[in-house]
Amino acid sequence: MSVLAIDAGTTGVTALIVTDSGAVAGRGYQEFRQYFPQPGWVEHLPEGIWQATLAACSQALAEAGHPAVVSVGITNQRETAVLWDRTTLAAPHRAIVWQDRRTATICDELRAAGHEPRVAELTGLRLDPYFTATKLTWLSRHERSVWAGVVDGSVAVGTVDSYLIARLTGGRRHVSDASNASRTLLFDIEAGQWSAELCELFSVPPHALPEVVPSTGIIGHTDPSAFLGLELPVAGVAGDQQAALFGQACFEPGAAKCTYGTGSFVLVNTGSSIVRSQAGLLSTVAWLEPSGELTYALEGSVFVTGAAIQWLRDGLGLLDNAGQSEALAQSVPDTGGVVFVPALTGLGAPDWDPSARGAMFGLTRGTTRAHLIRAALEAIAFEVRDVVDVMTVEASAGPALGDAAALRVDGGASANDLLLQLQADQLQRPVERPVIAETTALGAASLAGLATGVWSSRAELAAAWQLDRRFTPGPRDEAAHARWRSAVERTKGWV
Repeated sequence: MSVLAIDAGTTGVTALIVTDSGAVAGRGYQEFRQYFPQPGWVEHLPEGIWQATLAACSQALAEAGHPAVVSVGITNQRETAVLWDRTTLAAPHRAIVWQDRRTATICDELRAAGHEPRVAELTGLRLDPYFTATKLTWLSRHERSVWAGVVDGSVAVGTVDSYLIARLTGGRRHVSDASNASRTLLFDIEAGQWSAELCELFSVPPHALPEVVPSTGIIGHTDPSAFLGLELPVAGVAGDQQAALFGQACFEPGAAKCTYGTGSFVLVNTGSSIVRSQAGLLSTVAWLEPSGELTYALEGSVFVTGAAIQWLRDGLGLLDNAGQSEALAQSVPDTGGVVFVPALTGLGAPDWDPSARGAMFGLTRGTTRAHLIRAALEAIAFEVRDVVDVMTVEASAGPALGDAAALRVDGGASANDLLLQLQADQLQRPVERPVIAETTALGAASLAGLATGVWSSRAELAAAWQLDRRFTPGPRDEAAHARWRSAVERTKGWV
């Protein structure tokens, strides 16, 4: 038996065929176009995400030789706002991506009106353009004809998971799991349901929102006429970072992971407790059980890490491919004094400044592209350290955040040995990379497979987790980190 896992990320869709032994039997990947209509704006065509999903799934199935797939699991970029016609499934507006900063003034308005403490109490989040609700508020103000369909019920509102489920099921299901719902600023994480109070605050009609369902369990079936001729149960759904937490077998309170993707996201499982941060971390739903039991996590969200390497490749032409970054960075002993703050879409945790912008400091005539690339890798390690430093103080959730406890890592950039060694040095704790680095998709497969008998228990999943390499910490360059913090402060308030 096997599970088809769909990982709809920010720049592309990955599909994996995961067997009951935990092996990857087939893999597919398809990028989709990014739109940047104005500075700070980021958009996707929903149809582009769907076509990439079809292409990636076709590749994975073909590579695996069309195995006996028993269910589908979905994981996705979170917070991105998607609208679609309930009948035709066509999108009347591009999706507004989680990285988009256009709603900073709306956040400022709400903060000035004194709403942030109540919003944080209900959602565990903060007023920031990162989250879905203010994107919907912006649409209600600036796209009146589109929003009229939302109000009259002909247009559905959701995140990427709910859009994909609508497409997979031929429009029969309009649902979202609790982990994705908890990232919208519209979900009461303690009550485990949409908040009428927040819907009113952000001008979102509750009838437009998806039904909230458990993260594991059958929620619908794919429509063969829409999805590659297949009729399969959709049985697992989680936002990408929560799925990675599950895929890393971080089932117990205190277990923690970091995913290096477009951004980097550190999550620690806090069990049934909502841990409230006083220093810029987020309280979020990790997953919802079929029984109704909620598991929570404390999260530090860094917006741009892998995307910084992508920008050096595509924006500046310093790399032919991201894989070159390690060799180039290792060709120099240090950054030559260069510090790169990749605040290309503002700063996330723990600084939270949407008006910050990226900057490079310390450039000289001797600076080469190798220095810039090494500075980018160092920046990723520094950003994650800043989050973990805060998390270690705030989350009294168990031994995984102890001084010597390991951090499990995954995502595309986790293939970079230099980065992971820099990370271990900066954290002063071991960093563990699993054999399967695509743990986001693996988490979606695990959630779906538990619901459909592919795996019998979480203990079985935990036993299947395999270590690829453990990076032990060496000396920590405190002076470099101090320069980094000084540079971060100089990027704030730029816009």
